[in-house]
Amino acid sequence: MLYIVLVLVLAALGLLVAALITANSLWAWISIGLSIVAGLLLVFDWLRRRKKRAAEAGAESDSESEETDAEDSEEVEDSTPAGKSDADDEKKSEDAEQTVLMPAAGELGDADETPEPQRNGDPGEEKSDPADVAIVSELETEVVVVDEYPRYHVTSCAWLESRDTIPLGIGEARQLGFTPCALCTPDADIAGQHRDKTKADS
Repeated sequence: MLYIVLVLVLAALGLLVAALITANSLWAWISIGLSIVAGLLLVFDWLRRRKKRAAEAGAESDSESEETDAEDSEEVEDSTPAGKSDADDEKKSEDAEQTVLMPAAGELGDADETPEPQRNGDPGEEKSDPADVAIVSELETEVVVVDEYPRYHVTSCAWLESRDTIPLGIGEARQLGFTPCALCTPDADIAGQHRDKTKADS
């Protein structure tokens, strides 16, 4: 296109020179017409190039948008199952912990039977005699608790095994909301020791 415009400009220039030399106005008008045509071709070429650039820019933008959407989709697919799986595992773990914290059927039936320790959670709650509760609530005899479990135990409790324990006074443990272990029966044990000691002192 530019080559054609250049030829037309040179032809118009040649005709203009010829018109000046021969004093013929026809050559001058033809030169003007060729110049106008060359100008129109330049404008047309500029508009065509501009439209082409806009189309290419739009195509690149669409391509980048599609790539971004594809990457976002892949990230969502990669992250969603893992997050969902973690949430499901956590919920199952909480459900399991709540289940094992419930007293076993044997504990509800007969308070005199010693329940088996539950490996995955805390043993059931001791059914303390009200008289024992009244005694131990006033004492500061040391018991132990395990973080994130609701029971308190005597230090010799078989359920403790190798778990990390926290020592507390029994009265303080009850005030904090801990309840006695059904396996080692700390209320009955400590209240009995206190009665024996009181009798011996008297």
